[in-house]
Amino acid sequence: MRFTILGPVEAVAPGSDAPGLAPRHRAVLAYLLLHAGVVISTDRLIDAMWGPLPPDSARAQIQTTIAAIRRMLRASEADRMLATRPAGYVINPEPGQLDLDEFTSLIAKAPAVSDDPGDSADQIRAALALWRGEPLADITAHYVQSARARLNGQLLTAVERLAELELARGRHDDLIDELSAHAAANPLRERLCCQLMLALHRAGRQTDALDVARTLRATLAEQQGLDPGHAFSKLEQDILRDAPDLRPPVTAPTKPQGSNFLPYDVPDFTGREGELDGLIRLWSGNNGGVVTISAIDGMAGVGKTTLAVHAGHRLADQFPDGQLFVDLQAHTAGQAPLDAGAALEILLGQLGLPAQQIPASVADRAALWRSELSGRRVLAVLDNALGADQVRPLLPGASRALVLITSRRRLTDLDGAHALSLDVLPAADAVELFTAIVGERAAAEPLAVLDVLQLCGFLPLAVRIAAARLHHRPRWTVAYLADRLRDQRRRLSELATSERGVAAAFTLSYEQLTPDQQRMFRLLGLQPGRDVSPEAASALADLPLDEAETLLEDLLDAHVLSQHQLGRYTFHDLLREHALATAAAEEPPNARREALGRLFHHYLHTASTAIDHLYPQGKGRRPRIPAPDTPASSPPQDEAEAITWLDSERANLMATGQYAAEHDWLPHTSQLAATLHRYLLGHAHQADALVLSGLALRAARRSGDTAAEARTLIDLGQVHFWWHGAYEQAAEHYRHALDLSRGIGDQGAAAGALQALGAVSTRRREYDQAHDHCAQALVLFRELGDRGGEARCMTDLGIVHERQGRYEDAHEHHRQALHVHRETGSRIGETVVLNNIGLLYQRQGRYDEARRHHHQALELSRRFDFPGDEAESLNALAEAARSMGDLTQAATEHDSALTLAREFSYRPEQARAHDGLARVHRDLGRIDLAHDHARQALDLYTALAVPEADEIRTFLTGLPPAANVAKLSASS
Repeated sequence: MRFTILGPVEAVAPGSDAPGLAPRHRAVLAYLLLHAGVVISTDRLIDAMWGPLPPDSARAQIQTTIAAIRRMLRASEADRMLATRPAGYVINPEPGQLDLDEFTSLIAKAPAVSDDPGDSADQIRAALALWRGEPLADITAHYVQSARARLNGQLLTAVERLAELELARGRHDDLIDELSAHAAANPLRERLCCQLMLALHRAGRQTDALDVARTLRATLAEQQGLDPGHAFSKLEQDILRDAPDLRPPVTAPTKPQGSNFLPYDVPDFTGREGELDGLIRLWSGNNGGVVTISAIDGMAGVGKTTLAVHAGHRLADQFPDGQLFVDLQAHTAGQAPLDAGAALEILLGQLGLPAQQIPASVADRAALWRSELSGRRVLAVLDNALGADQVRPLLPGASRALVLITSRRRLTDLDGAHALSLDVLPAADAVELFTAIVGERAAAEPLAVLDVLQLCGFLPLAVRIAAARLHHRPRWTVAYLADRLRDQRRRLSELATSERGVAAAFTLSYEQLTPDQQRMFRLLGLQPGRDVSPEAASALADLPLDEAETLLEDLLDAHVLSQHQLGRYTFHDLLREHALATAAAEEPPNARREALGRLFHHYLHTASTAIDHLYPQGKGRRPRIPAPDTPASSPPQDEAEAITWLDSERANLMATGQYAAEHDWLPHTSQLAATLHRYLLGHAHQADALVLSGLALRAARRSGDTAAEARTLIDLGQVHFWWHGAYEQAAEHYRHALDLSRGIGDQGAAAGALQALGAVSTRRREYDQAHDHCAQALVLFRELGDRGGEARCMTDLGIVHERQGRYEDAHEHHRQALHVHRETGSRIGETVVLNNIGLLYQRQGRYDEARRHHHQALELSRRFDFPGDEAESLNALAEAARSMGDLTQAATEHDSALTLAREFSYRPEQARAHDGLARVHRDLGRIDLAHDHARQALDLYTALAVPEADEIRTFLTGLPPAANVAKLSASS
């Protein structure tokens, strides 16, 4: 995880799918980073964000923001970095994680006095390279202006120190443009203007130097009514009389420049600024007697050679004894990898040694190579290396040399080498590269350009080839190219020219793998998900877990797989297509289907085991999945492991369900949907639940499985009921399920449908009908011995009794339901009942007891990640607080509930939160806010078609007129 504030505020973990942060969240994060290591109180954060007039919800917003930052850090496995202390919050980034820390460290390490001023200058330049524009550029908050001024002050101090060093070295010509830009942005910076004047004078531009002086004098007089200082006036007079003291220092003559053997540096090189800056800083930190080695690795086509050559040209003036290059041919079509002896012969020849002076043996050549470099300052690019053994004899000894090595494999055995793994281009850099090649057509179709780049997977080689094809076909549009690339059967062939192609590059990487690695590569191309765990790969390849994990690590080192999250492996999109095509060509159809069958069985069995831990009371109603004959690993052992596994594999499970539905694995689709339904519904993955249940419904109907159809209809109804508030649609599904289940004599499905219909009737306040449905369901559940179903019916009956004023009956039903849920380990059931008991106590005016039960429900919902129930608990707590007269607490809890319900698109609780906030703000005299929330509640209740719509409409009618009538009329 790396944080940047010297420019746009960003928190980036390379390759991570960590969630992004909103501008307000980044503003809080930036403030904590500016004070890294210091405990910052909530009050101080509020003052920093809003100054003396914070909003009423400031404290809640800070708490929400801290939670968002924690989620982002947790997704990147950096959650320990942000700690909560009794006095507030403190963030402690590690060395190298924060650009500001790195900047100040580099500046502090630059020696003030040195035998070679270039060492200090290089150190400061490396520090300045960390700045990416205006600090804190993309955020707004009360503190930003003063913090930005302080940071810019540090920048200018570093620039002035660098200018002093460079002027002492006689490098005034190199400074003029840089100082001119800074002086223009800071016209009152006297020292900066003096340095610019001196640089211009030494470059023979006396008139320009005096113009700078006149501009400073005029600006000082106009803006501050002051004259410049004594040092400035003296310099101005010295320039006028061309004083000898101002002449540049005499420098020793430079040695003749060595030859440059680097290949052509592409003029449209784009991006990689961070990687380039890292290479430059790496060289800048060389202590003068140690070889600097950087091993640049990455997948085929990612731009390793292009980066190394570009960096070599950028650094060429720092290596006067030569810039060398050798292609080691590890992945060159039709060529064997170059042996060390041949490579040494090429390198020694580039140093100028005649062929007759180069010895025959590899050992003697290596010794001569080290000897020749011992007194030279040389840059060498060793391109396209097979591995560490090929490169090791080519490394210099004690020398001021920089060696850049490129390889498709991670050179983990190369001791002392700095590793740089290249990923694909960021979107902005890919757009810039594509546009540089294509020209105006790209600018005219920006959305189509993004389509092309995504279809190229942002791989530089693919982007270059696609752009070149378009550039040489003037009648093609960018959209037409995108349409051609969307056809997966021809995409790799489209990304090829007569001399190079993406598929050809991938094939060379594949051919370097062992047979076992090749088989794993092919089979991984079959799996439908985006990534794979070692356990899933073990099932897919029918291998012991340790062997599968070893092969995955081998493929990772060969850069045909990548790893964006610990323990999970994935393909680049184009490599995935290449793996699938290779599997189709080399694996028999029955072998491919058997491999997928093993993978699907692994997913289904492990998911079933995980669900049993989370919802043990439902074991009897879910399909039983036998364990595989040779299980890849032990399944989850408890609730924590279960939720971790399900959250990690959810995307793969959804992809598996989609694939199974489209490729005639119909029973698997139905089983997977039935297995995952409670988890998806309870953990706010309602969109996934809707998709998977829809697939399962079509699969059940295609296969003629009426029982599966009835149960899936109930599951679909629950998604519509609980999350979307689409009560009529839910009731339609429930009624259809009831008819089907009665037709085939499925008492379990009939009981579930009746209970669900009772919930719909309760929501519509049709309590007699709700009681009849629940009572019928209760009889069926008891006949089946389904204690979980019985407990849910008892809960629903308790709600009906509470609504009808039969409080003792309601308490008794809830007590029985709570006992069953706790006995069977149903955390979600316990949470629901606790909230309902709290609501019952509210109806009785026993608010302290109500809040105690809602707090218990809130704790459970947060501990076991039930966001829907968390929102319900917060709204219920707020309602109790308002009844007790604590309006501030009520507003805070309703705000938190509204934020959560919006985040997870939980419409009923959004409406409830707006309703509560309308009443709280009315009681506080904030009539405009009351109108606003009431209208939003009315819109939601009307869409849900529930009786609360009439109640909030009456409430709205009784409100005093809002001050901002025009705004309210427009919104209505």
